[in-house]
Amino acid sequence: MSEDILLIVIKVAVLIVILLTVVAYTVYVERRIMARMQSRIGPNRVGPFGLLQPLADILKLIFKEDLTPAGADKVTYFLAPALAAITGLAAFAVIPFGNTIDLFGIKVNLFIADINVGLLYLFAMSSLAVYGIVLAGWSSNNKYSLLGGVRSSAQMISYELPLGLALVSVVLAAGSLSLGDIVKAQANLWFIVQQPLSFVIYFICAIAETNRAPFDLPEAETELIAGYHTEYSSLKWALFFLAEYMAVITVSATAVTIFFGGWQGPFLPGWLWFVIKLSGFIFFFTWMRATLPRLRFDQLMRLGWKVLLPLAALNLVVIAGLVAAMGG
Repeated sequence: MSEDILLIVIKVAVLIVILLTVVAYTVYVERRIMARMQSRIGPNRVGPFGLLQPLADILKLIFKEDLTPAGADKVTYFLAPALAAITGLAAFAVIPFGNTIDLFGIKVNLFIADINVGLLYLFAMSSLAVYGIVLAGWSSNNKYSLLGGVRSSAQMISYELPLGLALVSVVLAAGSLSLGDIVKAQANLWFIVQQPLSFVIYFICAIAETNRAPFDLPEAETELIAGYHTEYSSLKWALFFLAEYMAVITVSATAVTIFFGGWQGPFLPGWLWFVIKLSGFIFFFTWMRATLPRLRFDQLMRLGWKVLLPLAALNLVVIAGLVAAMGG
């Protein structure tokens, strides 16, 4: 038992280091890709090809002056960014990023925990993430920050409903809430082929849940200065961006797991297939940010309640009927 616990602790530590490194270089890759798309150069001065730019940014944020508004609720103000970042990291605990490998004669599962309600756990973590944003907006004692937090909560409520319905359709087809079982159910045919509409609904809602362009209304700098993190600086500000990019990685990993067969693929190791598919989604997030204009808030709400929610409900009824008809 002690060896099992030790192995889990080591895997958690390694995974956290890997995720933090991936977040840092996701920012770098995004800046380079957006620069190329917009006929700019991007970061290329610190280290070869600018590869040390993330380290320079981290050092800058560590030594940057940390300011706290005089009227802020101090305890909540300090806890909010930590809550946003922790939920982003914790969500990755149930995502299987590969099959079992043999490491120095020890069988190592490439996931932290394969629980039978893994999908529900992901829902819980994504729902908790909005608390950090809302509390940050409220505790800052700034009306623009408060409006950004309220926008984020409204956006989360509006888009989590169709997102959940889209994933319930997959659960009906797979017959399990375990992410490992969902991956195994795609051994012959990925769910993106079986349920393309579910994927489209999921992905649009996932963009809204991560507050990314064109749905980055909680931060809309043209209206709210910087939204919920207007009054944050230094490492507390960095934690919010860690949370945002972790959310991008998590929803991309979830899409890979649920719709694109997870780690499954020919010729290459499973973990490498997972990384390739995940990289494709991260590139797509960057592409959208460089291309699409921000929606108005009323357009965002109308899309969620009047288009995606009825469409997701209809899709669920059709999928349930097909599963019942086939004796699933």
